[in-house]
Amino acid sequence: MDSIKINIQETNNETILKFVSSKILVNGGSYEYNNIDEAKNSPLAQQLFYLPFVKKVLITANFIAIQRYDIVEWSDVEEEVREQIEAYVQDGNSVVKEETTKKDAVEVYAEVTPNPAVMKFGTNKALTQTDVEFKNIEEASKSSPLALALFSFPFVKEIFISENYISITKYDMIDWNEVYQEVRTFIRSYIQEGKKIISELPKQQTTQNVEVPKENLTDTETKIVDILDEYIKPAVASDGGNIAFQSYDANSKRVSVILQGACSGCPSSTVTLKNGIETMLKEMLPNQINEVVAING
Repeated sequence: MDSIKINIQETNNETILKFVSSKILVNGGSYEYNNIDEAKNSPLAQQLFYLPFVKKVLITANFIAIQRYDIVEWSDVEEEVREQIEAYVQDGNSVVKEETTKKDAVEVYAEVTPNPAVMKFGTNKALTQTDVEFKNIEEASKSSPLALALFSFPFVKEIFISENYISITKYDMIDWNEVYQEVRTFIRSYIQEGKKIISELPKQQTTQNVEVPKENLTDTETKIVDILDEYIKPAVASDGGNIAFQSYDANSKRVSVILQGACSGCPSSTVTLKNGIETMLKEMLPNQINEVVAING
């Protein structure tokens, strides 16, 4: 059994700390607990609530976020909590007893996107906390049983999975209006049956997993990421796509971003990039941005 590591990650809220796991903790979705009574299906959350400073616990696929009361500072207790969580999961204990939770009705809807080759399948169930993209069945076989299953459709070319939607790129061999209903039904059944969505996050930072840890960024890069996250990503996600920061060259003042999902190869993405994203960054970060260039994920 591979060793499981838990790393500490700060958040914008000083009372909340994230404990990020090197392995998947739960199969999709997220679980929020406000007290020990609500945490009946999570032995780990119940254990954490015995700590007098724990106010709230959120468990997702690859991290546990804990909100503390003001009776302590995180600097005094964070290492103790990290070690407790790491020891718990390393022993193979159940984080959330998912099989005992009540199954919510799963809804899946299909939406066209600005990219005619891509269809967006949105759902009311959280799928992943980390965006992942798969260019072929080999990539999918390493980390996503859901993506692997979708590649069984002969017309599926690429798959992008985000928090609550899946964008699928097809080959030109068929029109979406001939197959989208079949794909929608398949995704809904897959999720409803509680099958595993992501089994393991990609280990290397590739186009599958392009998020850059904020602690590794300069001040200017952090500002760029914040602008993309707050103003650009929501609009892009509504069209079934994603934009991720890749790099910033301080000398040329060039920003490189990665376009994924419906944005990758979209005929209108260049116009959006220049007229929207580049203009906004120049206005909000004067004299710091000359150009924004895109790399298709």
